[in-house]
Amino acid sequence: MSHAPTHSIAAILPCSDLDASTAFYEMLGLKVVSDHGTYRLLADGKGWQLHLTNESGPTWPERDQNPFGLYLYTEQVAELAERARDRILDREKAPTHKPWGMYEFALSDPDEALVRVGWPSHLIG
Repeated sequence: MSHAPTHSIAAILPCSDLDASTAFYEMLGLKVVSDHGTYRLLADGKGWQLHLTNESGPTWPERDQNPFGLYLYTEQVAELAERARDRILDREKAPTHKPWGMYEFALSDPDEALVRVGWPSHLIG
C-alpha cells in the first residue's frame, strides 16, 4: 500500500491452506497485494481488505467448529453469485431478498468460515 489508507477495518482470517483460501477469495474479486509467506493481504481496490494467515498451524480452525464469518457488501451480488453458484449454501443456488432487508447469498470458504455477500434490497434496481 503506497498511499495512506482511508479510515477502515480489515478482517484477519486464519486458514489451514493459504493457497486454497487465496483462490477462494480471488474468485470473489480480491487480489493478493502483499505476501509474507504465512500471511497474505488481499484487497479489491474498492474497499474490501482481508488478511489471511496460517500462522496458527495447519489444524486450526477445526472443521465444523469455525466461528468466523464475513459479510461482503457489494452492488455486484448477482455477478458474484454467478461466479460462486456451485458453492452457494441455499438450495436455490441464488441470492434472495431476506426479511432483514438484504439481497444476499451465503457460502463457506475452504475452512468453513461463513461468507455472506449482499446489498440492501431497497437499492437493488
